[in-house]
Parts: sequence; C-alpha cells; structure tokens
Amino acid sequence: MPKGGKKGGHKGRMRTYTSPEEIDAQMKAEKERRKQEQEEQEQEGAAQNDTAEEKLPGSGSEDSDDEDSQRRRAGVEGLIEIENPNRVAQKSKKVTQIELEEPRQLSRREREEIEKQKAKERYMKMHLAGKTDQAKADLARLAIIRKQREDAARKKEEEKKGKYLSCAGISQVVI
Repeated sequence: MPKGGKKGGHKGRMRTYTSPEEIDAQMKAEKERRKQEQEEQEQEGAAQNDTAEEKLPGSGSEDSDDEDSQRRRAGVEGLIEIENPNRVAQKSKKVTQIELEEPRQLSRREREEIEKQKAKERYMKMHLAGKTDQAKADLARLAIIRKQREDAARKKEEEKKGKYLSCAGISQVVI
C-alpha cells in the first residue's frame, strides 16, 4: 500500500511511488556493497592469520583479546573515551581462567536454608534414637496401646476358652 493509506496522505501530500528501475539500481548497489565488505573481511582474516603465525604461542591469546576489544567498539564508542567509574565492563572469561577450587560465598538466605536442613536432619536422628521429648511421649503412648491390646487379646482368649468349656458341658475350672 502506498504512503498515506487508502484515503490519501496527511495534509494533502501527493503519493510517491518507487519505479522498478530505481529498485533494481538499489538492489545492485546493495549487492556490490556486500561483496566489498566480504572481500575486506577475507583480507583482514588472511592478514590476521599471517600475524598469528609469527607470534609466540604464549602471547597469542593476550594480543587477540586486545584486537577483539578494539573491533567490538563500533559507532560512537570508538570515537569517544568514556571514563565512568560506575560503568562495569562485561568481560567474558575463558574456561581455562575460571577457578573452580575457590570457595563460593553463599548468600544469607542460602546459609540459613542449609542450617535449617542440617538442624532438621539432627532432630530426625535424635527422634529416631528416642532422645527427644516428642519421641519419648510417642513411645510411652505406644507402650500403653500395646498393653491395652494385649489385655483385650487375653480377655478374648479367656472368653473363647469359657465358651468352649461351657459348650462341652464341662463347668469352668480355674487353674
């Protein structure tokens, strides 16, 4: 759809159309520009490979970091030096630079969470050993329940014996 929509442009402007010849010319110019950029990149890559071979193996990584940082500074950043003390530069670390041996500082929440888990584990061990007040109360309650069940079982057994004896016509004899 041309500029201005269906009813015309803002404040009575004329509609402008791009001719097919102009579009072709723009596309050709874009292709040529891309080809030139690719050729420049290939030439830079070949030059970098030549200089990399001449460098010593130990100093190669440090120099390439400097080149990368210069290349990354595009646009206005390359022209203006920024001296902001609050600005933190993001540096990516290589795998060889990361030190896994040093202890990681835990946040307060993480420390409290770990302490809470350890305390819970200690309590559970003491509870299973029967050393906590709650465990002692549970064991006493279980002992009472066992005794009640044993008494009930003994009474049932006596009643069965009594019924068996009465059914057989023998009177109850207490031994």
